[in-house]
Amino acid sequence: MFDKVLVANRGEIAVRVIRALEELGVASVAVYSEIDRDALHVRRADEAYLLGGPSAAESYLNVERILEVVAESGAQAVHPGYGFLAENAPFARACEEAGVVFIGPPASAIEAMGSKTRAREIMRDAGVPIVPGTTEPVATVEDAWKIIAGEIGYPVAIKAAGGGGGKGFRVALSEDELEKAFEGAAREGEKFFSDPTVYIERYLPDPRHVEVQVLADRHGNVIHLGERDCSIQRRHQKLIEEAPAPVVDAAPGMRERIGEIATDAARAVGYVGAGTIEGLWQDGEYFFLEMNTRVQVEHCVTEMVTGIDIVKEGIRAAAGEPLSVSQDEVVLRGHAIECRINAEDASKGFAPAPGRIGAYKEPAGPGVRVDSGVGPGGEVSPMYDPMVAKLIVWDADREQATRRMLRALSEYEIEGLKTLIPFHQAIMASEQWARAETCRDLIEDKAWLKTLAFDPPAPTDQDDDEPAKLEQAYTVEVSGKRFDVKVIGPPFAGGGAAAAAPVANGRKPTRSARNRSGGGGAGGDTLASPMQGNVFKILVEPGQTVQEGTLVAIIEAMKMENEITAHKTGVIAELPIKVGDAVTSGATLAVIKDPEPEGD
Repeated sequence: MFDKVLVANRGEIAVRVIRALEELGVASVAVYSEIDRDALHVRRADEAYLLGGPSAAESYLNVERILEVVAESGAQAVHPGYGFLAENAPFARACEEAGVVFIGPPASAIEAMGSKTRAREIMRDAGVPIVPGTTEPVATVEDAWKIIAGEIGYPVAIKAAGGGGGKGFRVALSEDELEKAFEGAAREGEKFFSDPTVYIERYLPDPRHVEVQVLADRHGNVIHLGERDCSIQRRHQKLIEEAPAPVVDAAPGMRERIGEIATDAARAVGYVGAGTIEGLWQDGEYFFLEMNTRVQVEHCVTEMVTGIDIVKEGIRAAAGEPLSVSQDEVVLRGHAIECRINAEDASKGFAPAPGRIGAYKEPAGPGVRVDSGVGPGGEVSPMYDPMVAKLIVWDADREQATRRMLRALSEYEIEGLKTLIPFHQAIMASEQWARAETCRDLIEDKAWLKTLAFDPPAPTDQDDDEPAKLEQAYTVEVSGKRFDVKVIGPPFAGGGAAAAAPVANGRKPTRSARNRSGGGGAGGDTLASPMQGNVFKILVEPGQTVQEGTLVAIIEAMKMENEITAHKTGVIAELPIKVGDAVTSGATLAVIKDPEPEGD
């Protein structure tokens, strides 16, 4: 086993890895950016080293500086967590060349599975079913038109070859949408993965996202730990995960079948460590989607139902030790659910909502786990992803786990931030969730999302009186379907009953005109930015006539592109922004005047 390991990440995953190292008796080295000096992972590690400025390029993606710190600290290995450099083959190879162990698969496996087109080709040749589409990159929109017309048909998914985590994924439902989807996927591929190439798959309209956790060592042992269902997503990024998958539970023999697909895929690339085979399930068919060559955000639900520490198994495998369990010893018990507690405003289309945390109190009790990287007074920065924490619960079955999750959500107190807690409460209490549906009809319904608006009180230094208990019940109708939602529990900053006006500390919060607006924040003629970020693209000009819902600008915030649309029909009278500008929440993006009345 190693004596010292550098954790090349931040936030909750860095804290998670540091805890695992401590339990293994291994010293930990943290790294941090300028704005993360006081972060929890920095305080938690045995040593900590500054990497550079606040941007990821200056710090957590700075390979040269990270390897310098490895040498300075005497670390024998590097754990990349997820995101940043976790699936970066050149970084893995640089570690190998520097005589440092990369805790993950060999660079060759990352390269093979990191290119989604190459991965599809390998899986096809290994007899693993793949979603119909291309196994070669598609160079131009014109080539895409020809391929779709001749082989696939609409709708299609345009995907960045080096993508992952929902980045570089766009959908074209018809030929009219193809060019925009193609350019968007290529742009995000270049921005996040330095690879603008894309490929095309048939788009499955309402699949279940079912993935299988695998573990492999250097001794030829490859096992799977069952599957997870990650179907509840926004912008093709996961929000809620559970294990085991309800659809697999209901299909005799399916767990063994997709488990074999996963282990075959891992063996095909000589995999070592913890990884995940992602797939899509629709109408009884299961297709390989991609392989994530790293530990995943949602690994926790698998740990809860198997009792196996996935992070520690990955570290042991990297150190040359065999897996501690065999396939026959893997047993799934009970049901686990994870909710991602992101700093986002679901009522505004999941707009990022960075800011400083005031009072902070995590839920507890039987079967409750919180993986977080923040605390009271911490900050969720617009420089990085919006995750505050992951809330995970376990119970004997899915229904009881759902009740436990609702209880835990009602206990979570986060002052000063808008989070997804109201969204999770509403989803957990819906009939769609109870029926184990994908809940896509709810997530894509803007009117329903607007009912989740909630303004948390500003951070305070004093403890208020205990908030009043709250019980709210309401009915929502979506696409002709009606379902009941009931939330019982104490409201709090950052949460509360979803559609009802919650009471926080005995006071009924008010919503500004900005929160009641459509695509962006707006009051009268002013279209205001609903978030802090950078202007990535402007799609209108002064004097242009726009309709309500017309795309005005794209604001990049917390690693996401956010489309800001006109809140009214009119003429762009003022456009005080330019590409690259940093804007604050509430800043004026445009002034839209009513159109002049036509003469006789």
